[in-house]
Amino acid sequence: MENLCSLYKKIMLTVYAPAKINLVLEVLGKDNDYHRISSIVQSIDLCDVLNFQLDKEVCFECDEPRLRRDNLVTKAATLLKESTKCTLGARIELHKRIPWGMGLGGGSSDAAAALLALNKLWGLGLPLSELVHLASNLGSDVPFFLHKGTALVEGKGEEVTPLPSFTSTCFVLLVPPLPEILDKTKQMYNRLDTTYFTEGQFVQAALSSLRQGKAIDHGLMFNVFEKVAFDFFPGLDKYRKTMEEAGAPGVYLAGSGPCLFTFFSGKGKAGELFSCLRNQELECYLASSFPP
Repeated sequence: MENLCSLYKKIMLTVYAPAKINLVLEVLGKDNDYHRISSIVQSIDLCDVLNFQLDKEVCFECDEPRLRRDNLVTKAATLLKESTKCTLGARIELHKRIPWGMGLGGGSSDAAAALLALNKLWGLGLPLSELVHLASNLGSDVPFFLHKGTALVEGKGEEVTPLPSFTSTCFVLLVPPLPEILDKTKQMYNRLDTTYFTEGQFVQAALSSLRQGKAIDHGLMFNVFEKVAFDFFPGLDKYRKTMEEAGAPGVYLAGSGPCLFTFFSGKGKAGELFSCLRNQELECYLASSFPP
């Protein structure tokens, strides 16, 4: 028993769970309770850090107390364990760095990191296709984070097609100090009526640029939630104007928000904007595209 305990202590994995940016996000329609989306998604190097150590039971700890209960990491571990009838466990530590509830997908990324890490730690050997199936049961953003990089995401989020990388891009993110809204994403979707549905034309235009080896420029950006976000989040428009006045070439909503972002082809101007916003004592982040 002592040797087994010593073995558990030695077997540890550390993984990084990146945030994501929706470069283009369309809603094509609704099937029953689910909206059909088409989106070009990019992972960025603003990351949570997770440590996994082999143990007899699944035990989860997080340095953010509010996120310790009902966390997707625990749900991912339980789902993987039950679906494979695995008898092993793990001690999981989550060091939260991605702001939560901001449209950056941090919780989904953590869940995907747990599936990948525990598949390796427990020696399960599940192929990516099976992990994607499990991920789709955890949330619409989780399958993307099994791939990372740049990808086309369709359906309910379970259809992920890797794309040429959106490289050499620097992002500046602004997290506005707005009150937390319960079930924010669900409420945002509920505000989208059929007049907001599109036919995938914005994604197709961006895909054409990427497949020609070009970057997605500011004129190709689109996010359906921007149609409702600036009424839904009181005061959000103030922070958009702050970014524009500080030199942002365009300001966009991250996912369902309320995080705002812009991007540059180089670090110089991105760093200048980041410093300007920091000098105004705003919570902001400087990030780059994260590879697959």
